[in-house]
Amino acid sequence: MTQIHELPAHRLADLVRSRELSPREIAEHCLERIERLDPAFGAFVAVSPEQVLEQARYAEKRVMRDTPEALPALLGVPLPIKDLDQMAGAPTTFGSRAVDPVPAPVDDGPVAALRSAGALLLGKTNTPEFGCTCYTENDVAPPSRNPWDTDRTPGGSSGGAAVAVAARLAPVAHGSDGGGSLRIPASACGLVGLKPTRGRVSGGPHRPDLVGLSTSGPLARSVLDAALLLDAMAGSRPGDLYTAPPLAPDETFADHARRDPGRLRVGRYADAGSVGAPVHPDVLAAYDAATELLVGLGHDVEEIPTPGDAHFGSAFAEDFGVLWAAMASAHPVDPGRERELRPITQWLRARARATPVPAYVAACARLQKGVRSLIAATEPYDVLLSPTLALPPTPIGHFDRGGPEQEFRRMSEFTPFTSVYNVSGQPSASVPLHQSPDGLPIGVMLTGRMGGEGTLLSLAAQLEAARPWAHRLPPGVD
Repeated sequence: MTQIHELPAHRLADLVRSRELSPREIAEHCLERIERLDPAFGAFVAVSPEQVLEQARYAEKRVMRDTPEALPALLGVPLPIKDLDQMAGAPTTFGSRAVDPVPAPVDDGPVAALRSAGALLLGKTNTPEFGCTCYTENDVAPPSRNPWDTDRTPGGSSGGAAVAVAARLAPVAHGSDGGGSLRIPASACGLVGLKPTRGRVSGGPHRPDLVGLSTSGPLARSVLDAALLLDAMAGSRPGDLYTAPPLAPDETFADHARRDPGRLRVGRYADAGSVGAPVHPDVLAAYDAATELLVGLGHDVEEIPTPGDAHFGSAFAEDFGVLWAAMASAHPVDPGRERELRPITQWLRARARATPVPAYVAACARLQKGVRSLIAATEPYDVLLSPTLALPPTPIGHFDRGGPEQEFRRMSEFTPFTSVYNVSGQPSASVPLHQSPDGLPIGVMLTGRMGGEGTLLSLAAQLEAARPWAHRLPPGVD
């Protein structure tokens, strides 16, 4: 008999809608698994059982009162919120001991959208301090551990969210991505992670857009589930600096996930460029296998120059580092508690304070010039294919040694492919097509045109149908 935790989110929603499964059964099942299994994985920093059960009772009333057509799309589907976003009534640590984790008075915009869609909000998932690193280790909770090998990192900064989904503690999860933070843990944990087009998901009314690097997005085991979460979160608000091209009237991202993509023109590259990072043979094997699969499905695949170097030049890493340091400095911290921050966070914030405003403006200008060149040059391609990461999942503690500068360098060498699309604002997804000979997940990255999430979802669903991955279960996860 299929267990509740084995079911995808879209199937759970259907069973709730048809009254074959109650939201309370689903909530209790997930809460029991979290209590029993999460101490080994470190996915959650806070669980909200009373709130979840109250939401489940309300969902049951909706099911009994309303017609199936009137029910919200995610009614009764449990999911956690990354601990960089506020969830009303739950503490927000931001992964930092320099922040007092008081209960949030309101939901942040994406969280409110998920709540309105009927989701049962399980609690908060672990994240590195202020989301600054590509691994999920901080000073407020034990490290998040990869369910495929608990001695290895799940990546970050949405590491706890990815662990929750991979360990079957939740069917889907909310995450965010400012430099790869959805796609990195998706690759490391064998999931679908989609960074939407800039402006697709509003952070308003409480979170500023800043330079537009970061956006909320979904982590899921199936492409359709990722599409359903994106449908729930998508939308703009008054005052947003950026908006994404709209879908056609009455069209959804879930529609695209159910649609054949047609024959696509795909540009591929696997060179880490000026970062100078070697790409692991297992990663290259996965990338080549993905290319063969795309060709076998009838798509036209051709080599293209490495986008970072070809359009931004060798200064990309330095310029992105200027923006990343500025993002790390954006969170207010009592000056008397700065010493409580982790060394990498202190280093980034000090770098931001030492950067003159003209230097910051010049870095932004160079990056924008590169974006214009990149988008113009890749316009003929429907999709770009690359590795997601340069390495398979690394051991816990791999990054946090040798001082902040060395740590930042190791992070750049691990993730040389992801951040360029935070700068460009294009939609980008990691799909879990492959595993290493050691059984570790290895994702490949698909990137689309601005506003092109629909094409990415259609292609990813086609790949999922050709080489299914949702049945894969990490060892030790029942």
